[in-house]
Amino acid sequence: MKPFEYVRAHDVGSALRLLTDNPDATLMGGGTNLVDHMKLGVAQPRLVIDVSRLPLNEIEVRPDGGVRIGATVRNSDLAAHPVIRSQYAVLARALLSGASGQLRNAATTAGNLMQATRCVYFQDVTTPCNKREPGTGCSAVGGYVRYHAVLGASDHCIAVHPSDMAVALSALDGVVVVRDGDGEHRIPVNDFYRLPGDSPERDTVLTHDQVIVAVELPAPSELQSTYVKARDRASFAFALVSVAAAIKLEDGVTADVRIALGGVAHRPWRAYRAEEVLRGSPPSDDIFGRAADIELSEAKPQPDNTFKVPLARNLMVSALRSLTIGGSGR
Repeated sequence: MKPFEYVRAHDVGSALRLLTDNPDATLMGGGTNLVDHMKLGVAQPRLVIDVSRLPLNEIEVRPDGGVRIGATVRNSDLAAHPVIRSQYAVLARALLSGASGQLRNAATTAGNLMQATRCVYFQDVTTPCNKREPGTGCSAVGGYVRYHAVLGASDHCIAVHPSDMAVALSALDGVVVVRDGDGEHRIPVNDFYRLPGDSPERDTVLTHDQVIVAVELPAPSELQSTYVKARDRASFAFALVSVAAAIKLEDGVTADVRIALGGVAHRPWRAYRAEEVLRGSPPSDDIFGRAADIELSEAKPQPDNTFKVPLARNLMVSALRSLTIGGSGR
């Protein structure tokens, strides 16, 4: 680990000033991702700004019925909050399926969103990686790709975003609230993350002089929701594929539906085409499968992760069935 300067910010204004004045600075919340990468030599900030003590650790139910989640709220606290558990089940389940209990106790809302999209080659500084060092090549192409992308990838990067929470927020139409010198700005989660294109080193649209201060959720609807995750072991494992699903039935047909996939792309993958197929149709395994097939029709797996396409299809069908014809839903 290279030497660095450490400063603890006590308010958002001081954090912004420190960040803006230091192009080689980075923010640290729980540090569960950043510290690992500093130890590996992947991240080499000259200044680490600790924002974990900022007064942004409240979960506020707003007058319109929505929820504002402070940037420093710990993942365990968010998952256990009674409003999140009862009204946003997909988010609580996603949080509880991520990492270990110890990491959830340390990880923050903003830190979870900002963890690096990565793979084993990104974390190995002895290998070429366009995300770590633009222009050096992608070692994953032709290499170990079990966890890698099947949708939205490019020749420059085929890594996947690891956050379970972000997938749930995508399905909930969550909004990331950021602050800079001009005040607060709201960015929908589904616009917050980037596909790799020819600049995979940029995971989000966030600029260096912006700080996440909150995440906002719209008022709870009558949608029943769930989160399912396929992984190589029961805990502390990234998703091979995950599905966040929410659906509302009226008069026997799908009135509204939201689906997001994890483990398949550089960002949480909102399944808009599948949603369009499902709206206005009665629930059935046939229509669920057809919607999944349409969503996955442009998948381009690597030779060793072709299994992800049928796995994603089966998980989508299973999640939707559990909320409608095969279960009571929550």
